[in-house]
Amino acid sequence: MIGILYALLPAFAWGSLVLVSVKLRGNAYSQTMGITAGAFIFSAVIYLIKSPELSPFILLIGFISGISWSVGQLNQLASVEHIGVSKAVPISTGMQLLGTTLFGVLVFHEWETSSAIWIGFCSILLIIAGVLLTSYGQKEEESKKGKLKKGMVTLLISTAGFVGYVIILRWFNIGGWEAVLPQSIGMAAGAFVLSVRHKPFTKYALKNILTGLMWAAGNLGLLLAIPRIGVAVSFSMSQMGIVISTFGGIYLLGEKKSKRQLVLVMIGSFLVIAGGVMLGFTKK
Repeated sequence: MIGILYALLPAFAWGSLVLVSVKLRGNAYSQTMGITAGAFIFSAVIYLIKSPELSPFILLIGFISGISWSVGQLNQLASVEHIGVSKAVPISTGMQLLGTTLFGVLVFHEWETSSAIWIGFCSILLIIAGVLLTSYGQKEEESKKGKLKKGMVTLLISTAGFVGYVIILRWFNIGGWEAVLPQSIGMAAGAFVLSVRHKPFTKYALKNILTGLMWAAGNLGLLLAIPRIGVAVSFSMSQMGIVISTFGGIYLLGEKKSKRQLVLVMIGSFLVIAGGVMLGFTKK
C-alpha cells in the first residue's frame, strides 16, 4: 500500500507541472532551467537530511539518468508550443507508459503470474484507449502547417529521454534516496548544455523554480515506489496526472474543444484512472 501511495505523489505533482510551467510563461529552455534549479534545491535539502552514502558509481549512474531526464523534459515542453498541453501531455503519457511497461515486463519480469499479466495487459489497453480519446481532435489547419508532425517527432525524443531516466536507475538497482542528488546534478548539466545557446537565464527561469520543486517531490515518490511495486506499476500510476494536465489545458489555458471532444476527454480520463487502479492489482 505504501508503494501505491508513493506512486500517486508524482501523479499529482507531475500532472500539474506542465500546466503550471506554461502559466508561469517562458520558452521550453527557460522553463527547463527553472525546473532543474528547483529540483537541485530540493535534492540538496533531502541529501542534508538523509545523508545517503554516495559511491562514485551511484554518482555516475544518477548523473546519466538526470541527463536523460533533461532531454525528455525539454522536448516535452517544446512539444506544447506545437500542439498544446491538452494534446501533448496525453500523447506523451501514452508513449512513456508503453516504453516503461515493456521494459518492466520483458526485461525485469515484473508480472510473474498469468493473472498479473492478464490484468496488466487489460489495464494498459484501458490507459492507451483513454490517452487516444483525450488527445482526439487535432485541427486540420494545424496539421497542414506541420505543427502536429513537429510535435510528434519532439515527443518521440522526449519519450526516449523519460524512459531512459526511469530504466537506468532500475537497471542498476539504485535506491531513491541515493539517486536524488546526483540525478539533479545531471539534470542541471543536461539542461544547461541543451539550453545555453538559447539564453535561458531569464525571469521565467526563476519563476519555474516552483515547478522544479513540484517535479522533485514527485520524482522522489516515484523512486521510492519503484523498489516496492516495480517499474511497470509505479510509473503507470504516476502518469494518471494526465487528467489534471488535460482538463487544466482546456479550462485554465483556454485550449478550445468542441462538445464532442469534451465528452471524449471525460471518457478518456475515466479510462486512464481505471487502468491505473487496475495496475495496482498486478503487484502482490
